[in-house]
Amino acid sequence: MIVVSKCLTGECCRYDGKSKPDPEILALVERGGAIPVCPEQLGGLPTPRTPAELQGDGSAVLEGRARVITADGRDVTKEYVCGAYKALRIANEAGVKKAILKSKSPSCGSGEIYDGSFSRRLTAGDGVTAALFKRAGIEVETR
Repeated sequence: MIVVSKCLTGECCRYDGKSKPDPEILALVERGGAIPVCPEQLGGLPTPRTPAELQGDGSAVLEGRARVITADGRDVTKEYVCGAYKALRIANEAGVKKAILKSKSPSCGSGEIYDGSFSRRLTAGDGVTAALFKRAGIEVETR
């Protein structure tokens, strides 16, 4: 059993109200081999929602040294952290050791995320949920 980003299953839960379906992920869920989660929705954010980027990386957010800010300047750090912990609880309850998450996302990105300037520039780092999963020993892959 693995955890997957819900948007990869075709569920319209991204910030823009769209999805990024991945046929392989969808088939895995249909076979009962994966649990879809959307940390942003789990944290209480609506869909669609104002785009957000990290002012740092996910590890720094978890340590209280960085924030998650929307394009219109609203601080949504609390929602991102809350959603990450709820996603981790779901993963732990299912005994998950691997996650396939959406690349570049402020929640799910692993290894590369947007730099916080809302200019579409990428930088090294992890999203909040990806960072928390890694700390918990869950292998993270992105699509």
